[in-house]
Amino acid sequence: MRFFKKRFDSFSDEELMAELSKGEKVAFDELYNRYAGILFGYFNKMLWRDREKAEDFVHDIFAKIIVNPDAFDVTRSFKTWLFSVACNMCKNEYKRKEVRKNTVLGVDNHHSVKSDDNVFDEVQNNMFMSAFDEGIAQLDDKHRDVFALRHLQGFSLKEIADVLEINEGTVKSRLFYATKQLAEKLKEFKLELTN
Repeated sequence: MRFFKKRFDSFSDEELMAELSKGEKVAFDELYNRYAGILFGYFNKMLWRDREKAEDFVHDIFAKIIVNPDAFDVTRSFKTWLFSVACNMCKNEYKRKEVRKNTVLGVDNHHSVKSDDNVFDEVQNNMFMSAFDEGIAQLDDKHRDVFALRHLQGFSLKEIADVLEINEGTVKSRLFYATKQLAEKLKEFKLELTN
């Protein structure tokens, strides 16, 4: 008799979580494949481009999922739930960083300049990224979360409202404020940021 493995690639995220709750570990693998890279990018941007910390956070969030899959309500959207958890993890890290004020938020002092034809462009890019990271870090949590979900993760206004459990009008208002504040900080680069 031949046994066939269930194929989960056509399952929705919510169906995968239901299967994981029944003990189907292969369902977890599929979720990991779908979201590990996206979450790493999100955490890397939100946690001051600290790749090691971003990797740790990805590991932590998936450890929570595999240890307690029943924490997720399968009637909700998995994506919005997952990013709600990710946002909360970042907020907790910001609070820990605030307590340990001995680090400079958002500034990467490890930019290296290569000796090639585009040294000026690379210096400009590094200066912009440092200013951008610093600008993001100086936003308060609620504005940083909205900006990151919209512009770094590509969430719709409705998805952001679901993740943060606020109404869409509040999302628009916070997004407007965050964009205006960042545009002011980055005006020397003559960029136009849009909502």
